[in-house]
Amino acid sequence: MMKKSFASLLTSLILLPAYSHADSPYFSLKDGDGFKRFSISAGWLHAMPQGKANPVYINTRVAEGTQSKVGDVSTDSVLNAIDQSTVAGKAWYGLLNTGYKDLLGGNTLPSALAGTATINGLSQWEAPNTGLEAQNADTLGILTNYYFTDNWSLEIKAGIPPKVDIKGKGTIYAPLSGSATPLKDGSLLGNAIGNIISQAGGDIPLKQDIKITDLEQGKRAASVRAWLPAAELHYQFGRSGVNKFRPYVGVGVMYAYFNEVKLNPDIEADLITAGHMIQNIQDNKAGAALDKKTSSANPIVDVKATDTFAPIATIGATYDFNENWFAVGSVSYSKMNNEAKITVTDSNTGKELINSKTKIDIDPLITYVGVGYRF
Repeated sequence: MMKKSFASLLTSLILLPAYSHADSPYFSLKDGDGFKRFSISAGWLHAMPQGKANPVYINTRVAEGTQSKVGDVSTDSVLNAIDQSTVAGKAWYGLLNTGYKDLLGGNTLPSALAGTATINGLSQWEAPNTGLEAQNADTLGILTNYYFTDNWSLEIKAGIPPKVDIKGKGTIYAPLSGSATPLKDGSLLGNAIGNIISQAGGDIPLKQDIKITDLEQGKRAASVRAWLPAAELHYQFGRSGVNKFRPYVGVGVMYAYFNEVKLNPDIEADLITAGHMIQNIQDNKAGAALDKKTSSANPIVDVKATDTFAPIATIGATYDFNENWFAVGSVSYSKMNNEAKITVTDSNTGKELINSKTKIDIDPLITYVGVGYRF
């Protein structure tokens, strides 16, 4: 809708002279008093985003205090998840590592022993020192101007939409915390024994930052096609036919639309694995989640970037070769940001497993060098 609205606005601005009174000194298809009404130029447009990465915010379907049966789980996964900063954690780690794993060769904790886990920390969190940053892009720029007077004009900036690489920053970890009650496996006897253990302070404390994905892996985290049309009101110093070199300044608005978003396949695979982890917890298979096993879900990843409007300011200059042909150069800056949204959904049920978003500060500095023609 925003894209169509902006396109309609640009069309109206371009056709405005044709709809206006023929004798108007400002809106006419005829040459002005000593100046041409229209100009068009084409050249090299180079965009250099200046913004920095912002933290990624994550939400999942696992509410705080969720209880999930552990099921069969590898002993190493349990050991890695134990909070050894506590006395109970150190005791359980020693018992499972030295007694169960080393002496008895127990590489797997069966569901009857593993019991039930109470899970915290996964409902929502902010991943510090992470984010996404847009990279430099080059494309063919096309600038068209309609001159109300010899000094005032309306410029429409367009061009071939460039493919922009998005660089990732940092690694996303899930801050798991909670506790596990051994033997509490859902049976009457198991629950009774487990409750006694829990009341006696014998729960296994859990705390682990589980790696979800490294946003810096590969050449890019994602790529996107960027459509960045803009409209500016310009004031150009000097006079046509008198000054060959004419500086100008301009202010206006830029519209940004992004499509063809493609995520790094390795990051996508990591997010699918994370989706399985969430579903396994929902399925009372918390141990399978720790072991990063496939779940009953079929996770799919969807990535979107929001549209945005932003102010833009330009300084530049033209140099006339003759009455019609000229060279042009400019530098523009736009204070622009948008939001990237990544969701992981179970295609079997349509339920959203993970929802994440991050603000992308684009703030592009745009240089342009081209050759134009006035008519």
